[in-house]
Amino acid sequence: MKKLFLYVVMLLVAPVITAQPVLKTMKRLPDTGENTSYTSTFGEDNDYTINAPFFSILPSGVVVDTVTGLMWQQVDGGEMTIDKALVYCDTLSLAGFTNWRLPSAHEAFSILNHQYANPSLLTSVFPVSAAEYWWSADRQYNDTNKIWATNAGGGIGNHLRTETISAGGTKKFHVRAVRDIATPSIIASAFTYNGNQTITDNLTQLMWQKNPRQDSMTWEDALQYADTFQFAGYADWRLPNIKELESLNDEKRGNPSINKTFFPTIITGKYFSSTTLPNQTTKAWYLDTQFGITTYQFKTVKLNVILVRGDGSLTTVVNDIKNKVEIQLVPNPVYSVFELLPSSNLYDVQVLSASGSLVLEAKQVHTIDLSNYASGLYYVLLPGYKQTIKLIKE
Repeated sequence: MKKLFLYVVMLLVAPVITAQPVLKTMKRLPDTGENTSYTSTFGEDNDYTINAPFFSILPSGVVVDTVTGLMWQQVDGGEMTIDKALVYCDTLSLAGFTNWRLPSAHEAFSILNHQYANPSLLTSVFPVSAAEYWWSADRQYNDTNKIWATNAGGGIGNHLRTETISAGGTKKFHVRAVRDIATPSIIASAFTYNGNQTITDNLTQLMWQKNPRQDSMTWEDALQYADTFQFAGYADWRLPNIKELESLNDEKRGNPSINKTFFPTIITGKYFSSTTLPNQTTKAWYLDTQFGITTYQFKTVKLNVILVRGDGSLTTVVNDIKNKVEIQLVPNPVYSVFELLPSSNLYDVQVLSASGSLVLEAKQVHTIDLSNYASGLYYVLLPGYKQTIKLIKE
């Protein structure tokens, strides 16, 4: 259990202290997956495609999230207490790997897909189970008996450890293990003040208002306000989707659960996202900063608003162009060196073995040398491109 304990301590304690180094386990923050329009007002979740969810299913019972760079257990491990869930992940051997762990709250939230409900998952990737909730490794900051868990409806909240059936409760809390394909990076601070009343989140590269508007507004009014807002030299501010909004939450804080050192005027309240509840389209998701739960409210109710930018319209255009480029491997099968076409582009590339182990990683290249690797099946992942390429080395 030592490796799990140390990892969780690093992951959860580090964000509390200003300028304390933090562990970055997710390369990028995935979109919510919402792809339906629910209003004619511009600025809803569906209007932005930034890091579209894309998973690669490997034949060994694991799934690679090509946006975050994390590997997931495809079929969850079933219902159990939080204590058993920790042991289960720490002792799990799957696809030849033993470094599995229980995900953080943000990691667990990252695989939800808000285009769907019950479950809010891509069921073609993660098969339906009896789960109502999935455990995370995070505990409520002032109550160790409450654990953060995602739910099948698409939210995340703090729940008593006794709520699950195995602990005498009535609800089904399951476990899904995760592992790092590549070693997580350590960054100096979670946030940077930019000197112009904006804050950059160094874990997501999103830019936020330091001091959000203090009066509340309806969802439609919030979309209109964001679309016309100009501040700090930028005109591409928008209402954040629910994953972006939830990414601000610090599970080691409360009342409010967002770092007031960097966001001094943030209040304990409910903040609208741009994401609609797909099965109740008169409601939108929000973040409650008392502790950080995400749930939903009627769009006509007035809630608080904080705006975001960076990975906005420019990135959308770039990704739309990228995703329409037909990428080819030459030669395939490969003997030693393969080339990615069109060769005028440079690519960030990860090559995985058939079992999902990272064997090679290179940035801004269009050729990869596999001459020192054994013959067999490999997977080529291209972050930012919505495809995974199967590669045979002969």
